[in-house]
Amino acid sequence: MKINEQYIIRKRILTIFISFFMLYGGFRTCAQEMPPRPVAVSFIQNLSFGAFSLSLSGGTVTVNASGMRYETGGVILVNMGFQYFPAIFGLQGNPGTIVHLLNGPDATLTGSNGGSMTLHLGDAYPGDPIILNAAYPGIMQIRVGGTLLVGSLQANPPGYYAGTFSLMFIQE
Repeated sequence: MKINEQYIIRKRILTIFISFFMLYGGFRTCAQEMPPRPVAVSFIQNLSFGAFSLSLSGGTVTVNASGMRYETGGVILVNMGFQYFPAIFGLQGNPGTIVHLLNGPDATLTGSNGGSMTLHLGDAYPGDPIILNAAYPGIMQIRVGGTLLVGSLQANPPGYYAGTFSLMFIQE
């Protein structure tokens, strides 16, 4: 036998031995983990600014993600039994899933007696990025605040103002 033939035979024996050892030698094999569960978003509560009044000029009313309300300009906050609170959404998915929140464009709220106001979405709690921490099927709450841009008394007569806004939840 030539030296090349001996080398090839030894190489084949070694390959067979390594293959046998890997198959039966106690190596653990694991399947790939399940793919991530898509995040489900549910609506829990509307964004509400409560009752307020205007002086001659406009201003803003803000409800932040923690539920605090404050004003600027000629807006006067009143407590007449109308509650104020942030919007609340529920997220459901695998714990540790990373989600980003993207606010949509400003929304227009139309009044029951005419007029319109602009809603600018504000901060969210928890902030970006959101890491889901509720074990499935638990729901993690996301709170979103906003600022209402109020015009003059002529532009925004008393009444109820309503509209819709959009948010995008982006799963990593």
